[in-house]
Amino acid sequence: MENKKALIAMSGGVDSSVAAALMREAGYDCIGVTMKLYNNEDIGYCRANTCCTLEDTEDARQVAASLGMPYYVFNFTEDFDKQVIDRFIRTYEEGGTPNPCIDCNRYMKHEKLYHRAETLGCDLIVTGHYARIEQDPGTGRWLLKKSRNLAKDQSYVLYFMNQDQLAHTMFPLGNFASKDEVRVEAEKHGFINAHKHDSQDICFVVNGDYGDFIERYTGRSFAPGNFIDTEGNVLGTHKGIIRYTIGQRKGLGLALKQPMYVCGKDMEKNEVILTTGPELYSKALIADRFNWIPFDEPEGPVRVTVKTRYKAKEVPATAEALRDENGKLTGQVKVTFDEPERAVATGQAVVLYDGDLVVGGGTIVKALKNA
Repeated sequence: MENKKALIAMSGGVDSSVAAALMREAGYDCIGVTMKLYNNEDIGYCRANTCCTLEDTEDARQVAASLGMPYYVFNFTEDFDKQVIDRFIRTYEEGGTPNPCIDCNRYMKHEKLYHRAETLGCDLIVTGHYARIEQDPGTGRWLLKKSRNLAKDQSYVLYFMNQDQLAHTMFPLGNFASKDEVRVEAEKHGFINAHKHDSQDICFVVNGDYGDFIERYTGRSFAPGNFIDTEGNVLGTHKGIIRYTIGQRKGLGLALKQPMYVCGKDMEKNEVILTTGPELYSKALIADRFNWIPFDEPEGPVRVTVKTRYKAKEVPATAEALRDENGKLTGQVKVTFDEPERAVATGQAVVLYDGDLVVGGGTIVKALKNA
């Protein structure tokens, strides 16, 4: 009987390298792949704490060779430009706050790479994500759960996974309790990247300045406009509306009598709205393109905890699937917080949890000041 085949997404970092080693030890026939997502001349060279550099590719190649695995680089630059960079820019232009890491996982790893794995006859795709996939013995449904290492948990950026994707994906690092354990495993195999720093920044934004990136990439400039308070009083001049996000306080360039935060943006008037605090809170939100995981649809309102940003603290809420006049699901969900939540931003994801179980998630399209 032939061994099962696994396609290992290798970034050149320690996590995906250890994931590859664990799959080899488990007896899988493995193919290592790195996705080429952009051209350096288009976005500039990445810094040391980003992923996707030429050095990363060489690290991945060496690890694959040490494990006796075939290794390939797939050129997905056109798809990445369309599915990730264009969406990133468009969301900012529409006044939202994007999360390109979710789009990269959704459209590149678990769609484009998933289909490439099928073409190569692989049974599974494997990544170095910190999350767990389990099958419910009662219902047979595949479940997405938090990593045992909660400090590194990445379930938030994987909420979109459907049953077929969950059934054909493995996250070998999900049961590791700490990053130190992963590095020890890498040392055991003599990997050159055992102590490599984690990637933290958005890989295609070289200097961390999203506004500069968008203007350079699109060739367009975004005109200065007014900072105003919630009463419409002009407080100063901003440097381009795409440079500001909901909840931002630092970097406004204003001499104010008290701390003020971005609570809204009027894209038509080119105005950034500031508040001292109260208007920054929402009682509820509407999310679109919602994906439920433990079930196809809930029977009624669901009590959950939710995160509205990757690093946000989970807060208690009630989620309710919205229906049209004929009672059919619209794909939208209303999430009502027990207590008003700060800095809810359109374009970000809201992810629902029940303990360590991911109940579902979607893209925030509206923040509601009144529930």
